[in-house]
Amino acid sequence: MTGSDGSGDIQHWAPGEHILWRYRGIGTDEVHICRPVTVVRDTPDLLAVWMAPGTECVRPVLADGTPVHDEPLATRYTAPRTTERARWAGSGVLKLARPGDPWSVWLFWDRGWRFRSWYVNLEEPRRRWSGGVDSEDHFLDISVYPDHSWLWRDEDEFAQAQRSGLMDAGRAARVEAAGAAAVRLVEEWGTPFRDGWEAWRPDPSWTVPALPADWDRTPAHTAP
Repeated sequence: MTGSDGSGDIQHWAPGEHILWRYRGIGTDEVHICRPVTVVRDTPDLLAVWMAPGTECVRPVLADGTPVHDEPLATRYTAPRTTERARWAGSGVLKLARPGDPWSVWLFWDRGWRFRSWYVNLEEPRRRWSGGVDSEDHFLDISVYPDHSWLWRDEDEFAQAQRSGLMDAGRAARVEAAGAAAVRLVEEWGTPFRDGWEAWRPDPSWTVPALPADWDRTPAHTAP
């Protein structure tokens, strides 16, 4: 697959292909999260990818190597940072994203494929490029459970991001509107919650994607 042809028509990845799922810092082109994933489905309506247990990823840390969430909230987004390579611990994650949606939906399982929950990650609509998709995380998230109950996550981080100047009032309002739309989707039990993805299993022949040396490369072209 290449990200887009000259006519602007998006080409799609085949099941089993390896791509990168990346996040940039807010308002920058600097990639600070990179996760190699395997394509499960890629159609005009849905991109589904699998991040296998033990996948080597890139994550942000403080300049001295301290995990970000060990830093007090007041300085969490202003303390100097760098990135590190680390293996994804625990069970794998299935990520589902529809074009244009300001969120992606992640599925989590416990050991033995006991389904635990969905996680609505509010984010900038992803932009596709030849090697994967890029987005910006918007801090605020929603956990959704099999009994259809839900709750907000990381409201404190969302508020602190605004106090730290990472989000102005306009962007914050758009994120809150996106969250409200996601909640309506949950309460209606719409796609993808009603679609049975919790019964999905990865192809046993798939290998764990490698993290490339140029994981932070700048795409030559991106498309929604």
